[in-house]
This record gives sequence, structure tokens and C-alpha cells, in this order.
Amino acid sequence: MYKRLKLYLIKPSKYDDEGYVIRHWKGVLPSNTLACLLGLAEDVKNRKSLGADLKWQIEPIDETVERVNVKKIIRESRRKNTKTIIGLVGVQSNQFPRAFDLGLAFRNAGIDVLIGGFHVSGVTATLPEPPLEILALREAGITIIAGEVEGRLEIILRDSINNQLHPIYNFLNTPPDISQAPMPIIPKKLSNRYAIRNLATLDCGRGCPFQCSFCTVINVQGRKMRFRSVDSIIQMIRHNFYENKISSYFFTDDNLARHQHWESLFDSLIDLREKERMNISFSMQVDTQSYRIPNFIEKASRAGCTQAFIGVESVNEENLVAASKTQNKTANFKQLIETYLKAGITTHLGYIIGFPFDTQESIESNVRFLKSEIGAQQTSFFMLTPLPGSEDHKHLVSRKVPLDADLNNFDSFHETFRHSRMNPRAWTQLYENTWRNFYSLENIKEILRNTPRDLYWGVFMNLIWYKNSLQVENGHPMLHGFFRLKNRKERRSIFPLESRWAYGKRRALEIWKTLTGWAKLAVEMEEAWLATRHRGVLEERVLLELKHLHSKTTGWRNLRVSELQNIYRQAAMVLEKSQTRILTQRIRIPSRFSLWLKKWNVFSNQLTFSRLPMISFWKETAKYIEQGKVYKLKLHRIIFTSLQEIILLTRFVLSLLKQIVGTFSTEMR
Repeated sequence: MYKRLKLYLIKPSKYDDEGYVIRHWKGVLPSNTLACLLGLAEDVKNRKSLGADLKWQIEPIDETVERVNVKKIIRESRRKNTKTIIGLVGVQSNQFPRAFDLGLAFRNAGIDVLIGGFHVSGVTATLPEPPLEILALREAGITIIAGEVEGRLEIILRDSINNQLHPIYNFLNTPPDISQAPMPIIPKKLSNRYAIRNLATLDCGRGCPFQCSFCTVINVQGRKMRFRSVDSIIQMIRHNFYENKISSYFFTDDNLARHQHWESLFDSLIDLREKERMNISFSMQVDTQSYRIPNFIEKASRAGCTQAFIGVESVNEENLVAASKTQNKTANFKQLIETYLKAGITTHLGYIIGFPFDTQESIESNVRFLKSEIGAQQTSFFMLTPLPGSEDHKHLVSRKVPLDADLNNFDSFHETFRHSRMNPRAWTQLYENTWRNFYSLENIKEILRNTPRDLYWGVFMNLIWYKNSLQVENGHPMLHGFFRLKNRKERRSIFPLESRWAYGKRRALEIWKTLTGWAKLAVEMEEAWLATRHRGVLEERVLLELKHLHSKTTGWRNLRVSELQNIYRQAAMVLEKSQTRILTQRIRIPSRFSLWLKKWNVFSNQLTFSRLPMISFWKETAKYIEQGKVYKLKLHRIIFTSLQEIILLTRFVLSLLKQIVGTFSTEMR
């Protein structure tokens, strides 16, 4: 009889295109599945249902931010009277190759291994015969868990302790009632490993009533929605606020707008915020018709919602019909976004590239429509992927359509089948160009200009996250965090193990590219901030007048004082005639003397809306040095411009830090 049980709950990462495990110093989104399984395991432990004298050790590991020390786990599993169980949890299709390698290493050491998640559940639910990877699991002796384990984890663990594990536990046909299920537990040891320490994930319900052909939720969790009790959710949020300093959530429900008790949930959150003074905030996933639900958006805003993720998927009606997403109406998208924005909630759109009617020309046109007509703020782009467990995958397999044999590529960022209207690689190139186009500096400026003042910094932070993933980490924002970590020996077996010298050179170059990428990102976001930061009404109008002049390249400081004063007069006249401004007093035009002081005061930069004049000056200076014309250098301008650069960058960084610290301290009050 075992005296100790060591249960490792491991959320595997995935391999990059060069075969290395993707792991970051700071992650972005904590795993909800890991928190759910930890809550269920702690419940079994606390009830002592596996033995009153059994000593437990539960170890949650998120491999996206923490290394799985395989050798250490195997070594400790050999302790006398100790039963070790490995649970590979929440394994998606693109994570399956990594999960299988981990599972095989532990099985070869004689450790019981369980694997669950959307991949094994999805293929079990939709395919008549198990695919090769499922057969490989069985051959390796890895136990498959299909479906959800609320109310069943105790049975599985008991079977393992008694050395009576089944090859597969299939719970798909009997989804559990989660209304009174144990709540997720935030792994405390992982809290410092994420960029936002006060953020957690939580599923308030599961399932989705719609029938999108590309989605796996309906076949894994079902179309009949199930819900946690509102009391349990509120009790958990209150506990996490005081005990774990968690004040922000991402509700992972596939569609919170269809939660049967959304209004009761929002009312309870409103009470927490308005009566108990708990500054709780959250983001959620909803459908495109959610803005039509009476009181939904208004109450979501009062309850603390800051962002809504909405799967618009496409602006091509033919594509929406092909994907069984007929509830999406392109004509309503603009009103949808505006309705949320008026309530103080930003929108994050999901857009899929690669539907049957997509071409390079149509996608380029659609993205222009997204930016100019719909006014999309933040958008995540995905490549259409027949995810195992979806109707798309089921139909393609039944028709024997060739699919990519490498599950590592089923991440919605790789081509996994041949598109009928785009050549191989051209589809990927279009996808990558779409990201660059939408998150270009000019469109970022446009997004920020159209963002209300109270939402400005939230949107700004999200844009930094996305630009960091795209430009620095060279990956999808929903997969990548901040600063990549690597281990030479943690490489996929189909790739050769690099020598220490080769790996060291590669890693040094990667780190250098990361550091220079951060520098470039900082300069680019400073430029966006200069162009869009909020100023006084008069200064905003003066800037519009300045932008019509040549001063974007020469700088407002190069204008004569009389010219600058005339621009102020023109701006004041426009404002006084404007019907949108209620004048409480006459606008005062600065005197020539005050404008002269403003020109030569290096700390005065409210009229600076671009670094282009400074960049032009530095290029001219470099040219003189290169040509040996040192006598043409203007020392006083070099000093003045250098001070300008330092002051502007310092103010940008301080503004950023002020918002980060202010947001965190406000939410903790």
C-alpha cells in the first residue's frame, strides 16, 4: 500500500518550427485547465477518499513558463512507498507531439501517465476509428481521458493507485454537471511567471449553442451549455481578491453572452465593485449578436468588463455561410463595435484567413474594410485549420483529403491543407502580410486616435503585447510571452541535437535580436504615443494645423514665432466657431515672447507629434561625418536634439510605468 501520492499536473507547451520547446520568462495567459484540475485534485485530497493516511503532493506545471524537469521527476518517483502519476492536461492538437514525448519519457520509467484535452477528446468524439497517434498512446501504455473529469477524477486516481488503470476513460457522452463542482485553484507558485500578476482565467460555463464548422467546442463540450453556480464564482473571486491579489479575469467561456445566468453574474460583480469596493475587471468572449441582448453590454460595463473578444471570422458573407456562421452579419459589425465602445468596452476581433472563397485580393480588400469601415481596434488573425474534433476535420478525413501529418502545425498559424484558391506558401505569406499591415505604425496611430481617453492606455498596452509577439518573438500573440527561454537538450527528436558551440552561437544571436527588437519596438511605440497622446483642446487643434504644413519633417521649432502665433490664431478661430465645443471663456493666444520661450525650452514638447524632424537631423549629421565635413556640424543643435530625445523617451517610459503601477494599485484597492 502506498503511503505517498505525487500527482504532477503538466500543461505541455509545443515545439517551434526548429524543434525547441516554446517557453518564456513571462507568460501572458494562465491555463484555466491547469487551475481546474488543481481544484479537482485538491478536492479529492481534502475528502481523503483515497485513504485517510495517504500523504499528497500536487505539483502544477505550466510548461509555457516553467521547465519540466523530467529527470528529477523520474528520480523522485523511485522513492519507497510512493506512487507517482503524471497528468498531461488540456493538450491541444498542436501540443500533442510535445505531450507524447513527455509521456513516453515517463512511461519508459514505469510511471503512470494520463493524457486529456481537446485533441484526444476531439478525435474520440468525431472519428469512427482511432488515428495513428491514439494507437501510439495505447501502445506506450498512456491512459487516454476523453471528456471532462468533474466527479470522475477520484475513480481514475484510485485505479492508478491500485495499478488497474484502463487504456481509455470516455466521458464524452455524459458531460458532468458543473454547477456545484469544485472551483479552479490558482497555482500560487506560478503567479510570478506571468506578465500580469493579478490576472487569472476562469470558465463560468462550458459548451456553445452554435454550429461553427471549424470549432471543436461543440463536439468536446457539447452544444448544451452547462454553468457554474453564480454563488461559487463570486465566492472564488472574493477569495482570490483578498488571498491571492487577483483582480482581473479572462472568462474562458466560448460565449458568455449565452450563459443562462449572465445577468445574475453581472449583478453580483456590480455589487462587488460598487458595494464592497472591489475593483474587479474582466474580459470575455461573446458572439456578434450579443449587442442586441437587452442590458447585456450596459451591465457588463458596470460589472467591470474591459474587453470583449468577438469572432467575426470573415467579412465575406459566402465564407460565413460555408462555415455555418450564419449568425454573423457583416452589415452589423460596425454597430456591434461602436455599441461596446460607447459602454467603455474595447473589442478584440477574431478573423480567419483561408475560407473557401478567400483569395489574396479579397483578403487585402477585407482587411482594408476592417480598418477603415468597421473601425476594428485589436484583431487576431488565424489560418483556417481543420482542428481534430471539428466538423471541418471530420469531413476532410472522411473524404480522404490530404492533411499535414505533423500535428505540431495544427495551431492555426500554419498551412495544414491545400487551399483551392491560393498556392502553397502564398497563403502563409498573405497571412503574415495581413498581420504586418494591420499592426503597421500608421494603423496603430489610427487605432489610438479613435480610442476614448479612458481606454487609451489599456489599448496601448495590448498593442505593445501584440507588436512584441510579432516583431520580437516572431510568433502569434496568443502563443508567445516575453523573452524566450530555451534548453539545448529540449529539442524534438526529429531534429539533431546541436553542439554546445553551435547552440551557444545561435542563442547569443537570438538574444541580441530580442534586445535590438525591444529597442526598435520602444522607438516605434514612442512614435505612436507622440502622435496620439491626449493634449489640451487648443493644442490638439494646433497640431492639426501643423500637420498641414511641412513641419512634420522640419519640426515646429523651425517655424518663426510669428508663423507659430498665426497657427494658434487659426486654431482658436476654428474652435470658437465649432458647435461641438462649449466655450466657458475666450481662448487666449500665447504671446510671441511665450512662444519664443516654448521654442527654446527643451522640456516643452506638447507640440512634438513625431520624431521625424530629429531623425532627419541625425541623418544629416551622419552624412556630414561620413563625408568628412565636420565643420558643418552644429554642436548646439546636436546637444539640443540629444536632450530632446532623452526627455521624450523618459516621459514616454514614465507615462507607461505610471499607467502600469496605477492600474495595478487601483485594482488592488
